[in-house]
Amino acid sequence: MPTKSTPTSFIYQLKVTLQDSHPPIWRRIQVSGDTTLAKLHHIVQEVMGWTDSHLHQYIVNGIYIGVPHPDDWTRVENEKRFKLSQIVPGEKFKFVYEYDFGDDWLHDILVEKIMPPQPEAHYPVCLKGKGACPPEDCGGIYGYYGLLEALQHPDHPEHDEMLEWVGGEFDPEAFDLDGINQTLHSIR
Repeated sequence: MPTKSTPTSFIYQLKVTLQDSHPPIWRRIQVSGDTTLAKLHHIVQEVMGWTDSHLHQYIVNGIYIGVPHPDDWTRVENEKRFKLSQIVPGEKFKFVYEYDFGDDWLHDILVEKIMPPQPEAHYPVCLKGKGACPPEDCGGIYGYYGLLEALQHPDHPEHDEMLEWVGGEFDPEAFDLDGINQTLHSIR
């Protein structure tokens, strides 16, 4: 599946957007072209705010790339074998990252730019983002919106139960850029 590609020393600016989120929940990151898809998985987990508690895979031009298992129903290529520069033919290319096959969190990954690294810059880095990561195991994007509905209305029949489930408070607008970048520092 490798394609002709931009040199791996280039930096790829990616916009990761949670599908069907309104308003959009997204992150803009920059990573090295020699980043494996296995490492990109860890980066996406950190920038979005997931806990890496579930299975995941990429869907690139109809090919599934993830962690192969003998019980897979379809062929899954090993994500450790692919670098970002091998799967991305150029700017504006899109592929999908799927997390948690039960809740089915689908993320569009758009390659916004491919550029030389900046002197003194450290990668990976999160440049910007919007919206909090939904809580794990809340039932996918539509379960998430049901959760928000219950949390926002004290007279909702599930308000107290959902408030306790999220730990007493949840801010759907929360986004901690500095905290994300501190965590990404450990991935470098």
